[in-house]
Amino acid sequence: MVTHVRAEALGDERGALLSFIEEQRGGIRRAVLGLTEEQAASRPSASELSLSGLLKHVVEVEQTWVARAKGEPPAVKRDESNWHECFRLAENETLAQQLAYWEEVAAETEAYIRSAPSLDDTFPLPNDPWFPPDERVSLRWLCLHLIRETARHAGHADIIRESLDGKTAFELVALDQAGQGSAG
Repeated sequence: MVTHVRAEALGDERGALLSFIEEQRGGIRRAVLGLTEEQAASRPSASELSLSGLLKHVVEVEQTWVARAKGEPPAVKRDESNWHECFRLAENETLAQQLAYWEEVAAETEAYIRSAPSLDDTFPLPNDPWFPPDERVSLRWLCLHLIRETARHAGHADIIRESLDGKTAFELVALDQAGQGSAG
């Protein structure tokens, strides 16, 4: 899992953006290293957030945004009635399944961004009340949005993990580099 993003090859803006997305994914993946399903689902603070819920959320967010860019429906349609379900695993979902699904989503994101004719290509935002009407955004915007969204939740994951067992991001990087602590 990437912990430092190297300078991009000259002119490889796509590679740089994808590397920063992957760096932030790594923060969330490391946060669940060595945890049981119960630990990952626990909520050690006043917040409703858990590590497994954050994981599920960022996977859904990434898949949904890439689907929008491709003009496809998201794998899971969320609205006010079921929004809360994207922050916790359902009975039949596991941490390992979410991590495996994220690998698929990440590969799809990379393939789509690398194959697009231009990062200046645009797609429409949905007609939701929190977006301006008839707004279009670029694939560059999409990548930056995924970096921001994933980084925000990677920070949450750091705090939750440290609240669970005292392990900090530095310790988790060392654990990851040693190849220890598989999730689940």
